[in-house]
Amino acid sequence: MKKTPKSFQDLPPIRVRREPPTIPEAIAAAQDLADDLEQQVEIAAGLIGLPLDEMRPHVLAAEKPKPERVSERILTAGSPSRAPRTVIVERRTRPPVVVERRGRPLDGRR
Repeated sequence: MKKTPKSFQDLPPIRVRREPPTIPEAIAAAQDLADDLEQQVEIAAGLIGLPLDEMRPHVLAAEKPKPERVSERILTAGSPSRAPRTVIVERRTRPPVVVERRGRPLDGRR
């Protein structure tokens, strides 16, 4: 059996559900977008639709702790008789190495 193609006019209208973010979600988004506290208050209030004065205490209470720089550590699986080993990864930047390749002459002389 062959299905008859439906046009978009035959389909019901698309319904979009709009849910504003919760206060912690709005604060987390604002903290990721801006470092200044006043900008965070404005962003979070704009996302939720609350006045700035109502949002300010929530943003100040949820001040984001700054992550510490820790070297990257990878634990490798060891054998059953040994403990896993720790491998520390260090990334270094080096200038790119340019290698010029020269071909042989086309006339066949060496």
